[in-house]
Amino acid sequence: MRFNIISGPKYDKNQTVFFIGGVGTIKNYKPDSNTWNYAVEMEMGPEPYFGRIGNETTVLLHEADITGALI
Repeated sequence: MRFNIISGPKYDKNQTVFFIGGVGTIKNYKPDSNTWNYAVEMEMGPEPYFGRIGNETTVLLHEADITGALI
């Protein structure tokens, strides 16, 4: 019998994190293949002169893709 045990998530919901490509807020996370996947909502930049079309962008990142967090 084989067991895969992973530790708890390194980051929490609503925590601000850094990654290549930007800064965002953790919205959700789930275990996947001995790591954690995070749904990160990217921060919005300044509004362009022509306005906004939609909501913020959410990216899915593995825990290793997150480079740090605000405490």
